[in-house]
Amino acid sequence: MSTPASRPGPRLNLRGAVDLSGLANRPQRPAAPASPPGPGAGPGAGPAADGAAPPAAGPAAGDAPVVVDVTDADFASLVQLSAQVPVVVDLWATWCGPCKQLSPVLERLAQEYAGAFLLAKVDVDANPQVAAAFQVQSIPTVVAVLAGQPVPLFQGAYPEPQVRQVLDELLKVAAANGVTGRVPGAGGGDGEPAAPAEPPVPPLHAEARDAIARGDLDAAAEAYRRALAEAPADAEAAVGLAGIELRRRTRGSQAPEALAAAQAAPGDVEAGLLAADHQVLAGDAAGAFDRLVALVRTTHGDDRDRVRSRLVELFEVVGADDPRVAAARRGLAAALY
Repeated sequence: MSTPASRPGPRLNLRGAVDLSGLANRPQRPAAPASPPGPGAGPGAGPAADGAAPPAAGPAAGDAPVVVDVTDADFASLVQLSAQVPVVVDLWATWCGPCKQLSPVLERLAQEYAGAFLLAKVDVDANPQVAAAFQVQSIPTVVAVLAGQPVPLFQGAYPEPQVRQVLDELLKVAAANGVTGRVPGAGGGDGEPAAPAEPPVPPLHAEARDAIARGDLDAAAEAYRRALAEAPADAEAAVGLAGIELRRRTRGSQAPEALAAAQAAPGDVEAGLLAADHQVLAGDAAGAFDRLVALVRTTHGDDRDRVRSRLVELFEVVGADDPRVAAARRGLAAALY
């Protein structure tokens, strides 16, 4: 395994070819008590001197609840947690120079984001099964896990502004997939008090999240519908349902084929709708909106209504406060009138 050569900028891709099912279903080993780091221990520190593996979801150096060390044996807990909180996985090794540059950046940003994602650090030499599951060819490699699915992020020691950009885009993709929780008990950074505890998750929301965790999108959609029937103003349920419906529409299809079909037949409404769905899932909301606004301009009657309705639904998924939504609303208005 070698450090990477120069690569193009990071690009989110929700349709990674990695299968995490073996890790997700692995029986978990009882966690050993965590050993305090010795003098000089840092991001590149290896396992504890006594050979005990750190506990799953246990704190890494600095007792930061948003940064954890994980192993082959306990990675399953992170796959399960990813149904509620985005998990960013830093794959590194003690001998890797670029890893020692990148790891502090990731840890600092994990603290700054204060629980919006969990940073999981994996020593690839000590944990070859996790490295193999992610098909790691060079390090550092950074991937994410959302709702049990891998999201390739980037390879190499990217500078902090680019890493921050990738993380911001990841959180948008997470929201589009209904993964909007926070790391329990995460604080606000050095010397700052912990964030207030989140209110209890409503039962139907919890039911939907459990269904997402086991891959039952139909049950998750039904739970969110029941929540909306009980409380029509439940904005979180509305966003969750929109995200689940997005994933249900794209189930069984692949982004490259969908995008190629839409490009080959730009006036095909079905192809355009599916391509736009895949673009939103991959974080390219602006591209999806542009595609659908262009379809609105060239369609009429029922087809135009379908495209407009889908565009409004995707606005819900991305979020009304997103500047891309505001720009697309203006474009839609111009196309309609």
